[in-house]
Amino acid sequence: MPAPQSAMMKQFARAKLMSMNIKVPDQWQKPQGEAGDQYDNAFKPEEKMTAPAVPPLFQAHTMNKYHTDVQKMLTAKFGSFMDGVCDAICSAWSSWQTAATLVGVLINGPVAAMGQVVGPPWTPLILASAPKSSPMEMKYSNVIANVIGTAWLSYTATIKVPGLPWYPAFALCPLPVSPPMPNIPCPVIALTQVKVSLAPALMKQQMVGMLGDPQAMYHQQLFESICDAFDKCFTIWQTSTQVTNVIGFGPVPSCIPPVLPPGPVVGGVGTMTPGGFA
Repeated sequence: MPAPQSAMMKQFARAKLMSMNIKVPDQWQKPQGEAGDQYDNAFKPEEKMTAPAVPPLFQAHTMNKYHTDVQKMLTAKFGSFMDGVCDAICSAWSSWQTAATLVGVLINGPVAAMGQVVGPPWTPLILASAPKSSPMEMKYSNVIANVIGTAWLSYTATIKVPGLPWYPAFALCPLPVSPPMPNIPCPVIALTQVKVSLAPALMKQQMVGMLGDPQAMYHQQLFESICDAFDKCFTIWQTSTQVTNVIGFGPVPSCIPPVLPPGPVVGGVGTMTPGGFA
């Protein structure tokens, strides 16, 4: 499939945050004894039983209006930010996938090996459309964009072709130089790759460290939700995205005029056309 749909990443992020069952207001406890009676008498009956936001990214301690108001505010605020960040990440992913190529693939006979992925950096692409309507949103967006952008760059630098039979026609070619030919498509997961830089726990830790603000509201839960959603989308992307249009060609040393016995391509090269991750 193409780069993950933002709707899917939003659902994953929201589900992760909901699963944490965060109760708000933070650290609230009902007064006990006489203070508890005063607390109960301070509210009108209609204020004691109100409806919370649905779906609830946060849980209200009680159905008291002042608790559900906080729950609604945080659900709206964090939900909007997560949706915006997921949109920005998926937009950057899509832009990268449209432009990225696989270059320097080595071809000997039918077998392709090595190569290097080249594509635009994610960090500026994410920042271009990430939420920035407040100083805190700007800080959160900058941290998320930098960590995910750097992690993606580290991951793609490890991608290599492990020796795959991409060009069966190159085993015996009847010409001194083979005609250009696209590879046999395969899923991204079939390539050699090291994805440790994309580990959710590692990226969350990096985000927390880069933010450097222990008092920032629910920042650890937010970062964990975004990283978890990204990881789930990445796993789907690995298996559903195909490596296509790696155009290969090369010399056939054994095929020399005037005698032209078919022979294998030796020392050929392959280059993906942009958009070949499809």
